[in-house]
Amino acid sequence: MRNIINAFFVVILTLSSSTLVAAQLNPRIVLQTDLGQLVIELFPHEAPITVKNFLEYVDNDFYNDTIFQRVVPGFFIQGGGLTADFSAKATRAAIKNEAYNGLKNDYQMVAMVHTTSAEASGVDSATSQFIINMQNNPALNVNGKNSGYTVFGKVIEGIEIAEKISLQPRGMHEQFPEAPNAAIHILKIQRISNNKTTTDVKTEVATKATEKTHPGDISVGAPE
Repeated sequence: MRNIINAFFVVILTLSSSTLVAAQLNPRIVLQTDLGQLVIELFPHEAPITVKNFLEYVDNDFYNDTIFQRVVPGFFIQGGGLTADFSAKATRAAIKNEAYNGLKNDYQMVAMVHTTSAEASGVDSATSQFIINMQNNPALNVNGKNSGYTVFGKVIEGIEIAEKISLQPRGMHEQFPEAPNAAIHILKIQRISNNKTTTDVKTEVATKATEKTHPGDISVGAPE
């Protein structure tokens, strides 16, 4: 009996260790904005196509000086595709929807945006834009009527910055009524090492920035 119990605990410890190692290997990025920075953990095992696509944009500095053009308090904030004059940046080809991966559009979770087209092609239309969920949003998950929005990451530090962004005054831009009156820029997104403290992250970001500069419609509805 004792051997069975010991074997059981060995299995539990092994599974826990495997989960911990997997989490430690997940890539992380830091997203710098006018109001502060967020650290996001990505989930390449659950959303391999989406994470690969996102990191290619990150590594090519695509997100530099884009904006959050939709901020809906208690719902989501959306950005990553438009500049401050609301011009759309040229993107690569759209990717396959991976919303069936089991991850939910819950608070702090990060998801890709696809069009709200009723056509089947709208499902596989995500390119660069993403949302950060500011509450649990089951309506954005896969269900009988909804193809869902692919969750591929989670804000693990700085969610208060996202909350601050979501509460910015809006309504001044007629064609973009959910855009902040004063543009909130994504200054830069870049990869960071795992297991860093907030101070370590700030130091690493500053170091990389130095190295870089020296050579060298649905109203209040689903994101779209």
